Amino acid sequence: MRDAVTNLIRNYDVSGRYFDRDAMERLKSYFESGTARLAVAAAINTNAADIVRAAGIQLFEEVPELISPGGNAYTTRRYSACLRDLDYYLRYASYSLIAGDTDVLNERVLQGLRETYNSLAVPIGPTVRGIQIMKEMIKTMALETGITNVSFVDEPFDHITRELSEVSI
Repeated sequence: MRDAVTNLIRNYDVSGRYFDRDAMERLKSYFESGTARLAVAAAINTNAADIVRAAGIQLFEEVPELISPGGNAYTTRRYSACLRDLDYYLRYASYSLIAGDTDVLNERVLQGLRETYNSLAVPIGPTVRGIQIMKEMIKTMALETGITNVSFVDEPFDHITRELSEVSI
């Protein structure tokens, strides 16, 4: 797993270049947001179960057919699997927030996930919606703790949903 700094250094090293103004600005931005990233990750760690539970409730209120007979979250086993998956995405998104990079998501979460979901007939739309609900909840939590710029929260969640959504039918 790499982070924003390691990736930046690797890219410049491979091309045999010194850091330019762009590289220095990216490093500065990463380090300036470090305290906020840690605070958000701590909030996620402390509240993960509540975030997942609340996101599930909101998702099933918005898409009630998921928990209706024949829906993908109808049985207790399927309902639990849905919440387990949301927890999985949340945990890896927190890693990505700290790293300031989405490589961990590609390596540990997204490789083969779309194909797995398609083969199991798991609807991707509601999964994407659940991830976006969690993102909004976390941004609200961050704002409530006094973090004013929460835009960095978008990156891992939007990356997951973008990659899941790119399905060729």
